[in-house]
Amino acid sequence: MFLTRLGYGIVYFLDLIYEILKATFDVAVNGIMRQNIDSVVVEIETVLERPVSQTILANSISLTPGTLSVDLDSENNIIKVAAISPRSKEDIIPFEPYIKKMLE
Repeated sequence: MFLTRLGYGIVYFLDLIYEILKATFDVAVNGIMRQNIDSVVVEIETVLERPVSQTILANSISLTPGTLSVDLDSENNIIKVAAISPRSKEDIIPFEPYIKKMLE
């Protein structure tokens, strides 16, 4: 059990680093080209139940360039996210399954 969770933790960390690098490149290109910048605030419903899991997800979103967690409603499992360009839920929180398997 512990080794499985540790494995998902390592995969989560590597995926987080990959997403940060990908988002950094995307924000840099869009910032230089001055295109596709249309800030939005979206409410994302998460499947995570524990407040610690939701907090880790919200912090991971804030670490990724171009997105910022604005509010976390733990009771309704909703995270408000500000993004510099419209994105799908899967693009904003691609690491949610790893957090679920690691902590829930």
